[in-house]
Amino acid sequence: MRTEAELAGRLALVTGAARGIGEAVVAALAGRGARVLATDADAGALAATAARAGDRVTARPLDVTDAGAVERLVAEAEETLGPVDIAVNVAGILRTGAVLELDDADWAAVFAVNTHGVLHVSRAVARRMTARGRGSIVTVASNAAGVPRSGMAAYAASKAAAVMFTKCLGLEVAAHGVRCNTVSPGSTDTAMQRALWEAAPGGAERGRRAVVEGDPAAYRTGIPLGRIAEPADVAEAVAFLVSDRARHITLHDLYVDGGATLRA
Repeated sequence: MRTEAELAGRLALVTGAARGIGEAVVAALAGRGARVLATDADAGALAATAARAGDRVTARPLDVTDAGAVERLVAEAEETLGPVDIAVNVAGILRTGAVLELDDADWAAVFAVNTHGVLHVSRAVARRMTARGRGSIVTVASNAAGVPRSGMAAYAASKAAAVMFTKCLGLEVAAHGVRCNTVSPGSTDTAMQRALWEAAPGGAERGRRAVVEGDPAAYRTGIPLGRIAEPADVAEAVAFLVSDRARHITLHDLYVDGGATLRA
């Protein structure tokens, strides 16, 4: 059973923390007693999120595509805040488009954040976690990593790479007491998702409804549970995986999509 203090005494680093799932993860971990180092490339939005989150949260701007900046931030955190016990990779961007029309710059940008950023953060914290013999890393991926999506090749491929990277890392560090897992959400009510709905034919409400009902023309099933996820639904899965309740779980990919992929 969850307690409000189950993560007390632990320091969690969360990327992409300014909004959406990242903000919900910050709230979930802080609500369980963790101190949270919240990071995001959007310094203004991050400051607002940290102000809402309370005194357990420290905000630091961070571009996860910059390996040097990531290493410097982790080193500073360990010196000033203490050992990083938990890392959650949430930072991500979306560029849509059919493969035959996909811009090289969009492909590179998506991988720079969604895949390279996961490498930079995970590598920096894992080096220190393995030396201490403990730690937990969770990467927030997507159910698009496991099921093809029209117009989302760059995003899906970047998330699939992030999932397999996290599993490989988990295999390498397991003997040192470090666990690595992924959480793969389906459609979640975030600014990124709403932008997709607004761009859909018929407008946002029709786009939202199509996600729940499915779209045979796009070879896409609906959501059996009949609802769009809230960011907190994903955050709860993350909080479980970083807790001692999941102490014997590693290399796992937890789908949080209301059954949308039929776990294909």
